[in-house]
Amino acid sequence: FLVGAPFGEKGGMFLGVPFAAPPVGDLRWNDPIDVEPWRGQRAATSFAPACMQGDYTTDWYAGVIEDFGSDRSLAARPVAESEDCLYLNLWTPELKTGADLPVMVWIHGGSYVVGAGDSPIFDTRPLCIEQDVVVVSVTYRLGLLGFLGGYRDRPANLGLLDIIEALRWVQKNISVFGGDADNVTLFGESAGGDAIAHLMISEGTEGLFHKAIIQSAPLGIRSDRHAMSEAMGKVASSIDETDSIDDLLKTQQKVIMTGNKFGLKGGMPFSPQYGHYPLPDEAGAEAAWEKRAKNVDVLIGYNKEETALFIYAMPTILKISKLPLIGRLFKSAIVKRTTAKVYSDAIVEFAKRHSKAGGNAYRYHLTWGENRDFLGACHTIDLPLLFGDWDTWKNARLIEDLPKDELIQNGKKVRHMWASFARSGKLDGISGTIPDVLTWTQA
Repeated sequence: FLVGAPFGEKGGMFLGVPFAAPPVGDLRWNDPIDVEPWRGQRAATSFAPACMQGDYTTDWYAGVIEDFGSDRSLAARPVAESEDCLYLNLWTPELKTGADLPVMVWIHGGSYVVGAGDSPIFDTRPLCIEQDVVVVSVTYRLGLLGFLGGYRDRPANLGLLDIIEALRWVQKNISVFGGDADNVTLFGESAGGDAIAHLMISEGTEGLFHKAIIQSAPLGIRSDRHAMSEAMGKVASSIDETDSIDDLLKTQQKVIMTGNKFGLKGGMPFSPQYGHYPLPDEAGAEAAWEKRAKNVDVLIGYNKEETALFIYAMPTILKISKLPLIGRLFKSAIVKRTTAKVYSDAIVEFAKRHSKAGGNAYRYHLTWGENRDFLGACHTIDLPLLFGDWDTWKNARLIEDLPKDELIQNGKKVRHMWASFARSGKLDGISGTIPDVLTWTQA
């Protein structure tokens, strides 16, 4: 059995819990397999490593934040990296079998190439304690190790299969931690939200979860990726089975650069691949979502100025955006157009299709932080509202110029909204507008 650490008055936290065998050596390119059972006690008091991610860093999540100032609160606990990364963390306010609390499973984002469920900014304790829910965070394989296949007979979608394996672990074990296996909600942002949308149509996921909160998923670039994946696979085919992880990561960078040549979709070159297990062919994806609609309640939305975050990575556009007078208009036009193309248009369509097929769907529009000089209501601005506290985020450029009391009060409101949906699949009794934060409507 697991030995965790006390948490709250009656609960506990269990860190670094293995849900599958380490995908190393001969298992590097394999589907996840059951973890070998252990005898007696196992300490679950230390965070586990992230998947290897090369030149990237888990701190990326804080927004374009290279400068934390003298107090590097977000980087206070560095995240180790390893191929041995298939672990989950669990927080429960009531460690009691039969408590039947709602279960919320966090799927982290990061363009399928960066991040970890163990990242310090994903502090789920406020959500767990305030809302009386069990929270699980999952780490899965990324990049070449998790989201590119179809070359040299290597399987695709291994990262997606890792998440499915974690959800099977939740079904088998969550009641021991006070959770209700019949009331599991997935919530995730960016690539995490995209993964959740695709888990809805993945083979073998029926009954593993019942609700989905999809935050800022780049669904507008999910289609017509075959040529890009094929070009990336040709570069990746140089990897030998015996290559070191360092050599693999060097090749991964070349693969990313190949994907970057394919326009907007190349901004997230790795992703779930249609036509490879457990996903249907791309032509059948929409029908598969319609078929699943009645079985999964959906809350889906986007931030008003999603792509303002990425202008920092585009020197030419950044330079023009800072010009007097014309710069602000130029930036506004670019952000509006690309946010619609990559995020909002497809997200609204997803909600409408789900509702039309007989499913229960809500969609939200988050505006917190809008009208600031540069970042505005950008991609990842929802994360400080869900995780951690003021001390976690106070030095992050992502929330500069936003008052402390706004973060505290608005965070409580958003966590309440997310947990209410997780409890019942409905937002009854919650206003369609949270002042200065977001608006929502039933699709």
